[in-house]
Amino acid sequence: MADDFNAEQKRYLEGFASGIAAARMTGGLAIGQVPAGGVTEPTGPDAIHIKAQEATVKAGGKLCDQEKWKRAENPFEGHNRLIAEAATGKAPKPEDNFRWRYHGLFWVAPTQTSYMCRLRIPNGILHHWQFSGIADLADAHGGPYSHVTTRANLQVREISPEHGQAFLDGLTDLGLTARGSGADNIRNVTGSPTAGIDAQELLDTRPLAKSWHNWIINDRSLYGLPRKFNVAFDGGGVMPVLEETNDIGFQAIEVLEGAAVPAGVWMRLVLGGISGHKDLARDTGIVLKPEDCNKVADAIIRVFIENGDRTNRNKSRMKYVLDAWGFEKYLAAVEEKLGRKFDRVAPEHVAPRKPTDRFAHVGVHRQVQPGLNWIGVVLPVGKMTTDQMRELAKISVECGDGQIRLTVWQNFIFSGVPDAKVAEVEARVKALGLTVEAAGIRSGLVACTGARGCKFAASDTKGHALIIADHVEQAVPGLDVPVNVHLTGCHHSCAQHYIGDIGLIGAKVVVSEEGDTVEGYDIVVGGGFAENPKIGTEIWKAVKAEDAPARVEALLKTYLALRENKDESFQSFTARKGPEALRDAAQEQPVLKAAA
Repeated sequence: MADDFNAEQKRYLEGFASGIAAARMTGGLAIGQVPAGGVTEPTGPDAIHIKAQEATVKAGGKLCDQEKWKRAENPFEGHNRLIAEAATGKAPKPEDNFRWRYHGLFWVAPTQTSYMCRLRIPNGILHHWQFSGIADLADAHGGPYSHVTTRANLQVREISPEHGQAFLDGLTDLGLTARGSGADNIRNVTGSPTAGIDAQELLDTRPLAKSWHNWIINDRSLYGLPRKFNVAFDGGGVMPVLEETNDIGFQAIEVLEGAAVPAGVWMRLVLGGISGHKDLARDTGIVLKPEDCNKVADAIIRVFIENGDRTNRNKSRMKYVLDAWGFEKYLAAVEEKLGRKFDRVAPEHVAPRKPTDRFAHVGVHRQVQPGLNWIGVVLPVGKMTTDQMRELAKISVECGDGQIRLTVWQNFIFSGVPDAKVAEVEARVKALGLTVEAAGIRSGLVACTGARGCKFAASDTKGHALIIADHVEQAVPGLDVPVNVHLTGCHHSCAQHYIGDIGLIGAKVVVSEEGDTVEGYDIVVGGGFAENPKIGTEIWKAVKAEDAPARVEALLKTYLALRENKDESFQSFTARKGPEALRDAAQEQPVLKAAA
């Protein structure tokens, strides 16, 4: 019967059915009806969202499909139906694909006809038995590998529909969850990877990240936001967590004498980071006690829930409310929620952030605990096989403190490694085909899933990243410092190309008058983070993927030839020369002149 309707009729019927279901949920409010006896006020954990949707409709807006799907059937209430349908091997409808994401499963067709599961790992820290347990789950229910993500998280792929719930149940057995790791929810909570072991840090972020994680998990009203939301905690240590790319960033700072608050360690609030939209979080001037972070984040998010755009997915992040209102109006609304004014401190009363080490996530580094070290392992664009995972878990417990600490750089670190065990760790890691050396291009290479596993990607980012690395190692043997090269497949910027030394964003490159296209990239340079935050500048558009290695080679050779000394980073060099001048100089390199 359904086949008798055309696409427009099907959309109408789906919208009508969603409206009827939403009306039942809200006493008629969803379609503008007034029930007998007057207006019924929405109640329960979804009330704040229903009221926001109604305000949108009342103002003449049209809810986007995802908002209609939330109204028609809450993803948590529809869970048992989703399980029953998945058990038959059935691929989910678009609306059920969206609902499954509330439980952590993403249907990634057409690139793979299976689910991907993204976990929740607060502060990115796993016990060795959890790490090896995830490898076992991947073998039993998905592909024999996992990826480290740019939110210090893990994702497992190739999970067939009938194995989805079994995989989620297995996570529960490991003391883990994937709840709310996708869709319009607060994503994995990141914190400083070296929390508690870093001599430079001002504050250990682990309790804060875990507390906020538990706050989210146990409050259903914080699910179903206008769009996804990111929160990060930075403890002021040597390894940055990229909190400036988050919607909310809490930065540990040292407030000096003479400020409006007592001197000591406080958390500074920064807001509005979304690097894919060319914006980094900005300092609000607000400081708060660490124990107040949850309440403040909660209030910020509730203002977003009430006022975020529920009609246009491209303009629905919190950044766009901040752009429309300005920071002060938004913060005044947050203060009203909290019932108090914020404390503010002028920049001159804040001690400068201590320098970060751009490659503290790779190699051997001294911990604050005498005689112990953390060791960062380079992963090829974040990928590990399950056999490698189990062996890495053994190394962790036999040579360290038994923890695996994931980083936003798509790798991980061992912690608690005694001096006498460092050489053994290095040798065992090398035997797995991996390395702990912070040199050249691979230690700073970051790539999103790409076209092999994501329908949004315009290019095979992981594949091309490895080709670029192979090419650079041959063509630029003199590269004596690490350089960050980030490849992302689309405007969602999962690999955060705008903050890399060199960033590549996937693009379809037209190669014929008939409009035929091939995979390629737009290229930016000069991005930065931590004490030098900056959005990179585009210097080339529509570069074919096959030509990208030569472009990266030319940029690196220009840098090596013209830098003032080895201590001048690629970002500093780009800032001194200027992005356009760097591009022009690179185009004089033989590899590009020959191709011109």
